[in-house]
Amino acid sequence: MKKWHYPFLAFLLIGSIIILSKSKKAAPEYMTDEGMVFGTVYRITYLHNENLRERIEETLALVDNALSMFNSESVISEVNRSETIQVTDSLFLKVYRRAMEISEWTDGAFDITVAPAVNAWGFGYDQAKQIEESTLDSLRQIVGYTKIHESDGLITKDDPRIMLDCSAIAKGFGCDMVAALLRSEGIADFMVEIGGEIVLSGSNPKGNPWSIGISKPIDDTLSIDTRIQSVIRTTHIALATSGNYRNFYVRDGRKFAHIIDPHTCMPVNHNLLSVTVLAQDCATADALATSMMVMGMDSALTICSRHPEIKAYFIYQADDGSLATLSTPGLDVE
Repeated sequence: MKKWHYPFLAFLLIGSIIILSKSKKAAPEYMTDEGMVFGTVYRITYLHNENLRERIEETLALVDNALSMFNSESVISEVNRSETIQVTDSLFLKVYRRAMEISEWTDGAFDITVAPAVNAWGFGYDQAKQIEESTLDSLRQIVGYTKIHESDGLITKDDPRIMLDCSAIAKGFGCDMVAALLRSEGIADFMVEIGGEIVLSGSNPKGNPWSIGISKPIDDTLSIDTRIQSVIRTTHIALATSGNYRNFYVRDGRKFAHIIDPHTCMPVNHNLLSVTVLAQDCATADALATSMMVMGMDSALTICSRHPEIKAYFIYQADDGSLATLSTPGLDVE
C-alpha cells in the first residue's frame, strides 16, 4: 500500500505547486505604453497582466519597414526607386490594395501616388518653394492611382517618376496591427492611438465607453492650443481625424495646408476645417478622413450615404466665419 501512497502524494504536491504558481500571476491592470513611430507619438492603453511594449514595438517596426518613406530600406522606398518591382512583403501589399480600393470609392480624392505633389509643396522631404503652373502640369502627368498597377505582387508604373506616399493610411494601419496583437492576447479593453488615429475596444479604466476629444480647428503649427471642440463617446470602433490647422505655412498672406488634392496637385482650399471618420478598421478611417478633407463636406456626405457603416463628424467655417459642426446619424457627440 505504501508503494502507491508516495507517488500519489508526490502528484498532489506537484499539482499544488502548479496551482499556487498560477495563483501568483499578476492581476490584470490598465497600463500605458508610449513612444515614437512614423515621426509621431503613439500611446497605447490596455488591460492586461503583463506589459507588451516589446511586442508592440516589434509590430510597429514591421509597418515602418513596409511603409516609411523616410526609411531608405523600406519596401515603399524600393518601390519609389523602381519602374517595375516584384514585392513580396504582405503588409505593403495589403495596404497598397486597400489604398487602391479607397481611391475607387472616392473617385481619386484619396491617392497614394500624390507623393511628388506633396514634396513639391514642401510637405514631404523637400523644402517649400514657389510652384509655377508649368510645374503643376508636370506633376499632374505623374500623379494618379490609375497610372500604377499591381498583379500578384508585381508593381509596374506608367512613368518611372511615379512615387507613393502612404502617410495618409500608414498610421491607421499601424493602429490596426497593434489592435490585432492585443486581441490575439485576449485583451478586450484597450485604446491604441498613433498620431491621432485611434482604435477603441471595451471600456476605459473607469468602466465606461472611451471618450475622444476632437480638437478645435485653430491654426497652430506647434500644437500648443489644446482646446476641445467636441467629445465623442464610443467603443469597438476605429476613428481618424484630418484637418488643415496643424501642418501648414503662410506665404504672401496665403495659407498653404498639407492636404493636397490629387486632381489639381494643389493644397485644398475650402470651408471644411476638420473631419473625424469612424469605421470598423483604422486604415479605412485614416484614408477616408484625408479624402473627405480633399473633396469637401458635400461629397463626403455622399460617401457616407453610400457606405452607411461609415460615420463622420465635420467642423467647418460657416458663412459668417464662425465654427459650425455636422455629424452623421448615430454618433454620441457632446
